[in-house]
Amino acid sequence: MPGISPKRRGFVLAWWGFTLTFGGMRLLTWLIHIDAAGVGDMEAGGVHIHHYVWGFLLLAAVGAAGLSDRSARARAWLGLAYGVGLALVIDEAALLISLEDVYWDTQGGVSIALAIAVIAVAGSVLAVTRGRRASKDEDLNAA
Repeated sequence: MPGISPKRRGFVLAWWGFTLTFGGMRLLTWLIHIDAAGVGDMEAGGVHIHHYVWGFLLLAAVGAAGLSDRSARARAWLGLAYGVGLALVIDEAALLISLEDVYWDTQGGVSIALAIAVIAVAGSVLAVTRGRRASKDEDLNAA
């Protein structure tokens, strides 16, 4: 990612991962909702597995991996995984708040509003805090 300092790459990738995953999950769940051919819910033993479960597992793995020092490349991958995991959870925030499957109900709009807020605030913080490009010495030291 030329032009983005190694210290910021994880944050930028987290933002992109969140944004793209949220959009992708909305598309996927819409295809399931309209019964598109070949697309269906994931179930285990007859129980629907909501995608927030995968988000919690991914966030737990990122948290555990983040407890030790990491290279710039590892921090970038962890940032991406963090954004993806957070999007999977936030996309079903309304369900988690109401403890009912309100994904396509009016109450499900809470998840959309929350995700848009996260995208807007995180993107704004990244834009406002955009610093100078890292020097080649910083790039070498961070890697």
